[in-house]
Amino acid sequence: TSAMMAAAYVMVVLEQNAVVAVVVCLLIGAAVGLINGWLIVYMRVPDLLATLGMMFLLVGLQRIPTEGRSIATGMTMPDGSVANGKFGEAFLALGRHRFDFFVPNLVPVSVVVLIVLALLIWFFLEYTRFGRMMYAVGSNERAAELAGAPVKAYKIWAYVISGVFASIGGILLAARLGRGDIASGNNLLLDAVAAALIGYAVLGAAKPNAFGTAVGAVFVGVLLQGLTMMNAPYYTQDFVKGGVLVVALVFTFALSGRGRR
Repeated sequence: TSAMMAAAYVMVVLEQNAVVAVVVCLLIGAAVGLINGWLIVYMRVPDLLATLGMMFLLVGLQRIPTEGRSIATGMTMPDGSVANGKFGEAFLALGRHRFDFFVPNLVPVSVVVLIVLALLIWFFLEYTRFGRMMYAVGSNERAAELAGAPVKAYKIWAYVISGVFASIGGILLAARLGRGDIASGNNLLLDAVAAALIGYAVLGAAKPNAFGTAVGAVFVGVLLQGLTMMNAPYYTQDFVKGGVLVVALVFTFALSGRGRR
């Protein structure tokens, strides 16, 4: 959400400079990830508490310069002036353009970005030394440290990379909406957690993996779209997502426990 607000704010202030908006947004995500890594690694704050605390901090911080309003063309700035900038076509195309694939306007840009990033992360984790060390640090931090791995550096880099990818999501969402909505990203936390944890169950991996997370994201998206097409009340969506998540985790860890026995 903060990344989306940053992209939207830069777009309105700098008019049509989409490149600047995207770069600034990515740098903000990297900075937030670096702060999270510093809190967790050097201040020894538990990772869950540090990231949740940072999330609440940023949710409140993004409301201060906008006085709680969404960022859009023609909005009133804090000094009383009216923003004359507008979202550039190149920026809006990141969230609204669709590619022709057998059927005209079938594949959105966001789906292409998902596929490309999933392939890059999969290759990075499976076939590079840095990625394999990420797995080693995540599975057994003490063993990796005894083996000579710079555990602290790897952990900080993991949070920086995570922050950058969160910014990419914010950019795509802001481009799709055409404005910086202060509340549009609040309901995506459960979706992101569900996609990552459902990835545990894909192909019986029983571990975090890029391919499983991508499948989990697609599954959650299709599930929500199906509920919408069925005219299911919006307040039932979180219940359904939570139920699917619990079932997926039960099957994953129950089956992996039987395999070890």
